[in-house]
Amino acid sequence: MDNISLWLSLCGVPNIGNSIIKRLIIRFKTPEKVIHSPVFELMKIKGISCKTAEKIQKSRIISDNIKRELDLAEKHGYKIITLLDRDYPGLLREIHDPPPYLYISGSLAHTDKNIAVVGSRNAGDYGMSVAKQFAYDLACSNFTVVSGMAAGVDTAAHTGAISAGKRTIAVLGSGLLKIYPAVNHDLFYKISENGAVVSEFSLNTLPRPYNFPKRNRIIAGMSLGTVVVCASEKSGALITARLAQEENREVFAVPGSVNSLRSRGSHALIKQGAKLAEDAQDILEELGMYCEKSALACSSGKKHGNLYDKLSLDERELLKAMDVYPVHLDEIVKKVEMPVHKLSGLLLKLEIKGLVKQSFGKLFSLSEDVKIG
Repeated sequence: MDNISLWLSLCGVPNIGNSIIKRLIIRFKTPEKVIHSPVFELMKIKGISCKTAEKIQKSRIISDNIKRELDLAEKHGYKIITLLDRDYPGLLREIHDPPPYLYISGSLAHTDKNIAVVGSRNAGDYGMSVAKQFAYDLACSNFTVVSGMAAGVDTAAHTGAISAGKRTIAVLGSGLLKIYPAVNHDLFYKISENGAVVSEFSLNTLPRPYNFPKRNRIIAGMSLGTVVVCASEKSGALITARLAQEENREVFAVPGSVNSLRSRGSHALIKQGAKLAEDAQDILEELGMYCEKSALACSSGKKHGNLYDKLSLDERELLKAMDVYPVHLDEIVKKVEMPVHKLSGLLLKLEIKGLVKQSFGKLFSLSEDVKIG
């Protein structure tokens, strides 16, 4: 693992946000190389002035506050993973301003096939029941359910996944030592046992209102799609849905009563083009979960329900550009001339369908029994 103290120190430099950190890491590869780069090299990065570059160089001196923060994380058994770590969510890494590091209670290993389930804190019996059932069914289909551990729909979503005996991920708008809401103290530890509670905020950060939109971008960013249940017209879940759309992720909305104010936001999403979801199957079909257990034989027009005919044009072109021999993501980008965020989403969908395999190091290949032609 990289030197975490340098990550925290670099991210503490004034006037550089997450998007600039991402550009620095893409250019210089590690925080060590960033901090030890000449001022004139740092100034080549968009958004970095001479003054900021000098402050970046000074960040090699680790403050006592950072040392205390790392000691506190170790004391409580929390991990900190960075953009460069293997377990950092691949989809989250692709958004324009990913958190440079995440505090983790539990484990994020093998949690790439994520679906967000979000909604109102005041969802009522209908919303709570629907959220729990959707989460249960999605978890049984090997999705990891992501939500925000808030009261209402979030709690129901996590509970549904846990009742299925599957993992779930909670993203907090506070530090891991400031569990919010306090009533979910036990849920925090249940989630951590077979999934993860994560936060980009320092351990003792309080749950301030302005933290939650930032939290929502992580929920949307690490997920293939976002399912909105019982959202009012001013619900924070609508922010999550908008952020998902901005990152070209799928958005689903569960309809409710036309007489309920709790459903106004969900219905507005449907009017704006979100996919109506009456049950989990609607989501599974949209994301390509037609045949969970076996790969599609593209050379057969009938095998596996003729699913090749149901692939999008982009998915077909992507398959034609691939081989059974692993190829790095950068090479695939050159072949198909497609934005990397869109390509990553398509590759994950094809992996879910059993058509593509991913190996460590961003290497992708066709599954052995898939034939194109």
